[in-house]
Amino acid sequence: MYHIDVMPDDDAATARKPGPATAPAADPQVARWVRRLLADARPRASSLIVTVWGDALAPHGGTVWLSTLIGLVAPFGINERLVRTSVFRLARDGWLAAEAAGRRSRYRLTAAGAQRFAQAYRRVYTPPAEPWDGQWEVVLAPPDRVPPPRRRALRAEFAWTGFGEFASGIWARPARADDALPRLSALLDDEFALTVFTARDRNSGGAAAGVPPAAAAGHGELGATLASRTPTVWELGSLAADYRHFLARFGSVVEALRRRPDDARDPAQTFAVRTLLVHEYRRVRLRDPQLPAALLPPDWPGAAAYALARAFYRLARPAAESHLESAFAAGGEHLAPALPEFLLRFPDPG
Repeated sequence: MYHIDVMPDDDAATARKPGPATAPAADPQVARWVRRLLADARPRASSLIVTVWGDALAPHGGTVWLSTLIGLVAPFGINERLVRTSVFRLARDGWLAAEAAGRRSRYRLTAAGAQRFAQAYRRVYTPPAEPWDGQWEVVLAPPDRVPPPRRRALRAEFAWTGFGEFASGIWARPARADDALPRLSALLDDEFALTVFTARDRNSGGAAAGVPPAAAAGHGELGATLASRTPTVWELGSLAADYRHFLARFGSVVEALRRRPDDARDPAQTFAVRTLLVHEYRRVRLRDPQLPAALLPPDWPGAAAYALARAFYRLARPAAESHLESAFAAGGEHLAPALPEFLLRFPDPG
């Protein structure tokens, strides 16, 4: 059974322990930027905690004292009560499990929670879309064939895996190598099985896989129709505006920290900027269907946003990890070594 701690004194006191006195001085320009951002658009507590857990804690085992988490998110204006409430909800929803140790509490990712984080953050940290051969995956899921309680979950899974709804019950996306279709089918019983087929854009050459030559032309027309409607189906204009807003908001602070030598960046400040950057980038990137370049406008800002996030993430890693290590030490524990895949985040595009 999950619980919210009812004896906060020990956790709160531990969270207020001071960090090391030898840390480099904070950059006043960066401090002003953080204050302005938090004043203009303070993140919701639960959403920011998900970011911190997925970005900083999961690579180190996903387990943390509640007091350490309270200390990590306090600089973002998230108080102890909000942390406890948010963590309780994550535990109730199956993301976290709690264990008590005297008057203190430790939370860890469940297996299901770890899988969810892995799926989400694989999309956040990977390069823009892989090469595309012009083939589309098309799924028919007529609403009247899907039980009402499952429609919402199915719709969410379609959106999560990059499918757009081109008409009622007709979903499609540029074909890609992942396990989306088995997950979609798993949401339904056999009697409500999805109808799946492929189509190919008429300009890409060749017929759709498994489609007889006589029918290939029709599938080519379908592929061309899907391609022509991608801007409206996926609301690319709105998504592009969000990417440009991200670039405008974070460009100056990234440059300010870039100008400082590695050993002159304040760890706490660097961790704060990295967290806010990943939080904002995550919100945009998880809505991005990650379409291939052939389907995107020529001035698409998603690639520039990825490049900014990649460059800063690499630059910030030593100082941000130093702050995380200090936060764990202040709580009387050692930070577990990072998983190997942590060092592979934000690779160069292929």
